[in-house]
Amino acid sequence: MNRWLVHREVPSPNWNERKLPVSMVVLHYTGMQSADAALERLCDPAAEVSAHYMIDEDGTVIRLVEEHKRAWHAGRSAWRGITDVNSASIGIELVNPGHEFGYRPFPEAQMEALIPLLADIVKRHNVPRANVVGHSDVAPARKEDPGELFPWDLLARYRLALAKPKLAIQLVYDNPGAFYLALERFGYDITDPEAAVRAFQRRWRPSRIDGQIDGQIGALLFELLLERDLGRAR
Repeated sequence: MNRWLVHREVPSPNWNERKLPVSMVVLHYTGMQSADAALERLCDPAAEVSAHYMIDEDGTVIRLVEEHKRAWHAGRSAWRGITDVNSASIGIELVNPGHEFGYRPFPEAQMEALIPLLADIVKRHNVPRANVVGHSDVAPARKEDPGELFPWDLLARYRLALAKPKLAIQLVYDNPGAFYLALERFGYDITDPEAAVRAFQRRWRPSRIDGQIDGQIGALLFELLLERDLGRAR
């Protein structure tokens, strides 16, 4: 770990030992009214939550849990067959009040701190771009963060996340079951099908999040699966 990427060390007691190697990064928003309130909660033993890093809106990077330890950020979640996401991931919390307290865009300074930190993590752990995900991707029935305002396209420009496909076609999905199977194949937990569709839309088509299958999201999913199967999703 490049020490210059971290500005403060605030150790959280909320961790245990990993059971899996790191293969994912999960991005969150704090969803609290202030950075201080979020930091207090992430270090409160009674809360039983934590993350490896928290990035304030001014770009300050705080490490709470060492990467070799299992932080408690993902909760009940799954991605591409991994059900112990905490063991397989690095968790990064981005200070933002979230949908409950006045959701707003992520400041430039915050993104300028996230990009080198994320680049360092994915390089050291060889994390595929397809496994840089949001909390809502791994827990669609429970979570909305980092939400529809998060600039995934910025991360994609640095090859730190998958880019949104450029659509050459529109598909007609008259078989919802086929769409759900494809969504599960891509990585989403489809236990709650409508929630899984909303999570996919929030990430890949944030202009309309209604949980309904349509030709546009069908085409997006088809292109994303094709990218992965051709080996371009690393």
